[in-house]
Amino acid sequence: MLASASPRRRALLGQIGLEPDTVSPTNIDETPIDGEAPRDLALRLAVQKADAAARDRAGTDSDAIVLAADTVVACGRRILPKAETSQQARRFLELLSGRSHRVWTGIAVVRGDRRWSRRVETRVKFGRLHPDQIDAYLALDEWKGKAGAYAIQGHAAIFVQSIQGSYSNVVGLPLRETAHLLEAAGLPTWQAPRRR
Repeated sequence: MLASASPRRRALLGQIGLEPDTVSPTNIDETPIDGEAPRDLALRLAVQKADAAARDRAGTDSDAIVLAADTVVACGRRILPKAETSQQARRFLELLSGRSHRVWTGIAVVRGDRRWSRRVETRVKFGRLHPDQIDAYLALDEWKGKAGAYAIQGHAAIFVQSIQGSYSNVVGLPLRETAHLLEAAGLPTWQAPRRR
């Protein structure tokens, strides 16, 4: 079961042969704790979401495997949340222009009374963005609801100069690491067909 409303995460899981039931995540306060590092925030929120969803399911299926994730975009220690207005999105893109930033995803899997979790970091560097590029991107509305105000799998791909680490992490779910956690919980993921 995927504790996320993200269609991107569901699509990514489909790439490794999984079609999980989805539940809307329990309302979790996603406000960072004073002084909390972006990497710690991502993992804390993923664990809280997985634990909450597992508690909600405990009465119906105590052996269900619950997966939750949370992605945080950070420029230095500054967390760039999901953009809510075009003005906020513009500020984020101007900040990221010509700079490197980090994308952290926390992943948590719960099955019964056991939990597996980890966090994954990807470094992304944007080339210098011309104001006209930012204007054109904002007009697409692709930035809406996206951490850091961009979707790497969309038109913002042209902004990316380099990437170090997991591409799927930047989309919203690092597949290799997620597959390892699910397998540890007893759920096999995609495997190559055996040769005869």
